[in-house]
Amino acid sequence: MKNDEIYVIGHKKPDSDSIVSAIAYAYLLNQCGKKAVAGRLGDINEETAYLLDRFGYEEPVLIEDARVRLSEIELKQADHILPDTTIFEAKEIMNQNQARILGVLDQDQKLLGVVTRSDLALLGMGDTALGIDLLKETPIELMAKTIEGKIIYKADEHHVNGKVSIIALCKTKLERYEIQDRIVIIGDDPQGQKESIEKGAGILIAVWTDHIEEDVLKAAREHNCSIIISGIGSMNTSRYLYFSIPVKLIMQKKITYFKEDEFVEDVMIKMRDTTFNTYPVLDKKDCLIGYVSRYHIMNAQNKNIIMVDHNEFSQSVNGIEKANLLEVIDHHRIHNFSTLSPIAFRNEIIGSTASIITSMFFERHIEIPENLAGLLLGAIISDGLNFQSPTTTKKDTELAQQLAMISHEDADALAYKMFSITMNLPKNISKEELIQRIEADMKTFDMKGSKVLISQVFILDLSSVRSIKEKVQEILEEMTIKYNGDLVIVAFTSIKKKGSILYGAGSKENLLWQTFGKKNVFVKDLLSRKKQIVPDLTQTFNKFS
Repeated sequence: MKNDEIYVIGHKKPDSDSIVSAIAYAYLLNQCGKKAVAGRLGDINEETAYLLDRFGYEEPVLIEDARVRLSEIELKQADHILPDTTIFEAKEIMNQNQARILGVLDQDQKLLGVVTRSDLALLGMGDTALGIDLLKETPIELMAKTIEGKIIYKADEHHVNGKVSIIALCKTKLERYEIQDRIVIIGDDPQGQKESIEKGAGILIAVWTDHIEEDVLKAAREHNCSIIISGIGSMNTSRYLYFSIPVKLIMQKKITYFKEDEFVEDVMIKMRDTTFNTYPVLDKKDCLIGYVSRYHIMNAQNKNIIMVDHNEFSQSVNGIEKANLLEVIDHHRIHNFSTLSPIAFRNEIIGSTASIITSMFFERHIEIPENLAGLLLGAIISDGLNFQSPTTTKKDTELAQQLAMISHEDADALAYKMFSITMNLPKNISKEELIQRIEADMKTFDMKGSKVLISQVFILDLSSVRSIKEKVQEILEEMTIKYNGDLVIVAFTSIKKKGSILYGAGSKENLLWQTFGKKNVFVKDLLSRKKQIVPDLTQTFNKFS
């Protein structure tokens, strides 16, 4: 994630106004040169799904937390090697890629260990006994490759103690050399080569020659001594031999690593307990995807967020208090809202946030595409109950008319189609389905220290509600426990009858009936949670709670 990327999000339990406002405002910001992404905080409902499909839009990306995860920041590229990669090859890769660490992966791309520049330096600057022990386990093929050599003969049995001897020409020949099981580096001296083999050399490496005499080969077969012709001089041959060691012999197997879904702030805390600078990052399949350093962590920021169709943190994304909050666009009450620094805040007395976003297009002289106009029209119809809600204003109606012209849509026909899809409540509805309908548009409110949850379910026929009232009451009682709520309410609102039936449960249930009259009866003209239920109930809580 780049630091200038902005997420435009609606509230939890998203409705059409929330989703459409996020999509439309993200589009508007992008047209103004910003990098904006529409987000959602949960599954979309049937009505919203219909609108998105009808007007050709994908669901916004799911945002689970405002805090940034490792998968959302720029990491160092996932430079890696195989277990049999030589130290020489690892060094070259590090130099080419300016890497300080290389992951060692198996054939399934799983992390076996890591090799760092410090590990390579230890081999060159540490005790020579370490190099001797490692060279003893190094395959002859890797030795030959590293010194640009060619294997002339490979013995059936490998007998190498890891020590290296360079045989120079001298009058005493090999009398003073103890070369049993050693790697012997010798020049173009057939007699010396043969004598080295007969004295028990484990591997003979010939330099400054491209030919091995037949009698030397015969001796090698008889004494089980491998022969390599080196492509470089004696000094570099002796140096590079120690670079032929495979990284699997020096890699760190006890690895401190992080998973891509870990939050940056948690990673920072874990880093404090270690001395490393760079760490592998693995995906959900434990495959390497990159490296994170202290530099990345220190420069990472939490998400840039714009809240639309809500302003209460309790209704927003998890971790919103740690986000870089840039702006709020809403038409609900302002409650318990504060920020550390100034932000843009637009709150209007209007029927939907989609109406505010539409106004902003006109204010900034940004053309609204035909399909986006249809989407915005659907959101205004949805939130304003096709202009029957008491929250609907003259401005909503005027903006909807303009959107209908741009989109070539008939508002009434669109409303009928939308509501017919979502407002059917079967009398034989299962308890699980009913719970889903109630929870789909449930919002949480703080009223004088009490936790109040209010759901609104729009239906056509109220008779279907009365037939399942016992089931509804049972569900609400269970929800008071599930959500630890003082009051849980569901309003079944009929567009046709222009009113609602309220059901409630919880220790504060009496305040619901004190506000709206008799229990479970039809309340005419009660259509809006935002403008009627919430403010009236809040007033009762303030007075009697």
